[in-house]
Amino acid sequence: MEGKLVVKNAFWIIGGKVIQSVIRLVIGMLTARYLGPANYGIINYAAALVAFVVPLMQLGMRSTIVNELIEKPEKEGETLGTALCMCMCSGILSILGITAFVSIADKGDYTTIIVCVLYSISLLFEALEMIQYWFQSKLMSKYVSVVALCSYVAVSLYKVYLLVTDKSVYWFSVSQSLDFLIISVSLIIIYNKIGSQKLTVSLERAKEMFSVSKYYIVSGMMVTVFAHTDSIMIKLMLGPSQAGYYAAAVSCAGMIGFVFGGIIDSVRPTILSAKKNNTADYESRLIQLYSVIIYFSLMVSLFICVLSKIIVGILYGQAYSSAASALKIVVWYTTFSYMGSVRNIWIIAEKKQQYMWIINLFGATVNIVLNLIMIPIWGTCGAAAASVATQIFTNVGVCWLIKPLRYNLNIVRSSLDTGIILNLVKSLKKI
Repeated sequence: MEGKLVVKNAFWIIGGKVIQSVIRLVIGMLTARYLGPANYGIINYAAALVAFVVPLMQLGMRSTIVNELIEKPEKEGETLGTALCMCMCSGILSILGITAFVSIADKGDYTTIIVCVLYSISLLFEALEMIQYWFQSKLMSKYVSVVALCSYVAVSLYKVYLLVTDKSVYWFSVSQSLDFLIISVSLIIIYNKIGSQKLTVSLERAKEMFSVSKYYIVSGMMVTVFAHTDSIMIKLMLGPSQAGYYAAAVSCAGMIGFVFGGIIDSVRPTILSAKKNNTADYESRLIQLYSVIIYFSLMVSLFICVLSKIIVGILYGQAYSSAASALKIVVWYTTFSYMGSVRNIWIIAEKKQQYMWIINLFGATVNIVLNLIMIPIWGTCGAAAASVATQIFTNVGVCWLIKPLRYNLNIVRSSLDTGIILNLVKSLKKI
């Protein structure tokens, strides 16, 4: 019965994101062609800066809130209300921080400054979107998928309007805010209708939650450092056009990442519940998840690598042909990135959060050093290679260096047995 519920929940998460991603791909392709590499690079530079502060805005709760809801269901209204309030406050501070940074780093470049400030407003609404994790914890992701799909359609129509009416880059920078606004408000309305508890705010609950999530603030920021440092450094070192080429390559590399993200999001609550209830299949579920993520992501990476020139040409046009070389390299980082997401579930379940900041500090340091060395020598391809090396080191190498985390590598090794995939496929056919 639970297996059917997990599959159904995964179907809603992945199915909704399939449609969203197709729409996003088409609209993104048209937008990139319309804006050109330079303006497209500025938009992605703004996106990278916002991504830098998202972990600070979320106060590490993105990684812990599902477990909080599962552990203390009697306080779910208090948990959600407190989390939303805390994230809104930190979101305001994050917007001010971005404004200060671009005013200094891009002094005199008023187009970049205005775009970044407008784009950062999305942090306020992204803070409210944290309520989606209640739906995940209840395996009710169909609501999130439907709302997100409606939002994507609305935002896509907005972007089509901008393209047809020949609007400036400033108008495109607020589309992110519109997306999160629709999703967050809609989910809060739905929660108020079907949720059993009212949203409340508690200082005591805030202290309890922060005592757990605080480990993920620095670690989350370190993740964004080695996930987005390359984009920011390329823009500052090589200019907006090269940033546009690299953004196109990264976008192509992760164009079906929603599938893997959906699988991980859907299975996470069942793994955490299995650990809480000390059920025998806790570890086997982790092994199965690793196996699915590793083998299918490698297959996708190989496909994209071989057809990189064709993919870039179809999606972005001849103006972005320079992105193909970087795409052949950067696409291989995705497998190790998804492995890190699964490892984080294990870390939460085993209550080893104190090691997260160490893991990501290592990763951030390695990424910055590699980018400083490789971007001046190899340009966007150097940034791509630095990303791949960083992901391998962070999600495999560091786990070996930290003794309490080595057992996770045993789980990874067990997941490499191809028989696991075959057995999983057979079991899914019976559901």
